Amino acid sequence: MPLKKDDDGRRWVEVEFLVPGTPEQVWDAIATGPGMSAWFTPTSVDERVGGAIAFDFGDGAVSSGVVTEWEPPVRLGYEEHEWSGDAPPVATEVTVTSRSGDRCVVRMVHSLFTDQDDWDDELESFETGWPGFFEVLRLYLRDFPGQPVAGVLAAATHPGDMASAWSSLAAAVGVAGVDVGQRCESRFAAPQLAGVVERIAQKRDFRDVMVRLDAPGPGIAVVGGCVADGQTRVMVSLYLYGESAADTAEAEAPKWRTWMAQLVHADRAST
Repeated sequence: MPLKKDDDGRRWVEVEFLVPGTPEQVWDAIATGPGMSAWFTPTSVDERVGGAIAFDFGDGAVSSGVVTEWEPPVRLGYEEHEWSGDAPPVATEVTVTSRSGDRCVVRMVHSLFTDQDDWDDELESFETGWPGFFEVLRLYLRDFPGQPVAGVLAAATHPGDMASAWSSLAAAVGVAGVDVGQRCESRFAAPQLAGVVERIAQKRDFRDVMVRLDAPGPGIAVVGGCVADGQTRVMVSLYLYGESAADTAEAEAPKWRTWMAQLVHADRAST
């Protein structure tokens, strides 16, 4: 998603991706609060032009805005006004185009209108952030469309570099050395996590492994780490689906958060 510019001061990044599902199923997933919460982050949407939209990233970090386009099941537009300090509003347009075989192409464009380059790096950062979420979306639409969802997020700042942080996390969660299509299972007193690896993405300062879960319940786990602003962050995110998802999430969330804090504390003590 390289940054593009035009003579009118518009700067934008864009991406297209193919997902399973009818236009109506895909629209529910990418344009409604329950749908976006099932693969992205807890989201609320007032489903009309002029309605409020808000994304809750945890720890008090909420990005809010207003719906500017609402054309089910083909087009959603919204503007976020406080997405990055004193940056001008970022406008997002999402379109859904039907393809044969109950598939759809989703196109997402983020635009910023300014003649300054102060926020170019942050606009370009969507390139690293979205692909992992899109893979969760694909798996959600393939295996769990429309099911109730409840999430668990455990994240922390690690004292070491990306290599050492990932080594500790991956070994405990059971994804170290496991390839796509192979089973994994947590160990070393980590909370229960078991399933089949669906995706692995690795760069020098970025790790991301996605697991199709059967324990602690049906769902998706994303185990990851990244370096941002000179700090190493590690996280485990669970998307749990089905009628018992809320109860399972309520039971698992404190276990994961306590364990993550203990993991980081132990690594800090050993450095």
